[in-house]
Amino acid sequence: MDANTLAADKLTVDTAILIFAKAPQPGAVKTRLIPALGAEGAAMLHTALVERMINCAASTTFDVVLCCAPDANDSFFEACAEDFDVALANQLCVDNLGARMLHSLDEALAEWPQILLVGADCPAFTKKHLLDAAAQLRTHDCVLTPAEDGGYVLIGAKRTTSSMFDHIDWGTDRVMAQQRVALEQAGLSWHETAMLWDVDVPADLPRLQTLKPPLDFFWPT
Repeated sequence: MDANTLAADKLTVDTAILIFAKAPQPGAVKTRLIPALGAEGAAMLHTALVERMINCAASTTFDVVLCCAPDANDSFFEACAEDFDVALANQLCVDNLGARMLHSLDEALAEWPQILLVGADCPAFTKKHLLDAAAQLRTHDCVLTPAEDGGYVLIGAKRTTSSMFDHIDWGTDRVMAQQRVALEQAGLSWHETAMLWDVDVPADLPRLQTLKPPLDFFWPT
C-alpha cells in the first residue's frame, strides 16, 4: 500500500461530512426561487439538490450525517436514511445559522477528529473538492470554500471556538469577508479552496442545466 493510499484511508477514518438540509416543504424552502418555479417546484428542486449532495458526499467514503431542520422526523429525511444509508441528526432549533453550525460541529467533533459541513445549495461539488478540503485540515484549523455570491458553501473544522461565527450577517454578500474576520479574531487558522457557485435566485437556474451528470429534476414548462 503506497503513501497516498494510506493518507486517503486515514482521512476516511478521521473525517465526517455534515449536510445541512431543511425538510422540503413547499413555501418553506428555496423561497427566492418560487417566482420562477412555484412553491412546489422550488421544494422539488431542493429535494434534488439534497440528494445530489448526499451522493457526492457518499462518493468520498467519509461518514455522512444529514443534519435536519426542523428535525429528523420528516418522511423525506427518513427516506434519505434508508435509500442512501446516511445517519440523521437534528439541527439546533434556533434561528441563528452560526449557532446551529457551531452546535453541529462541536457535536460531531466529539466523534470524529475533523468535520466538513456543507449545505445543499452547491451542485458544483465533486468528490475531489471534498477530498481536497479534508486534506487541508491536516495543517489548518478550518477550511472554507467561498461562493461567487460573497458567501461560502463549505466550512470544515478540526477545532472550534465559541466566537468563530460571531458578527456575521447571514444571507448577505458580506458573509465570507466577515467569516475571515471572525476566524482571525478567534485565533483559528484557515485555508480557502477554489471558489464555487450555488443556487439561490432565478438567475442561477440556467447554470443547473449545464451540470454533468445532470441534476435529477423535472424542469417546469
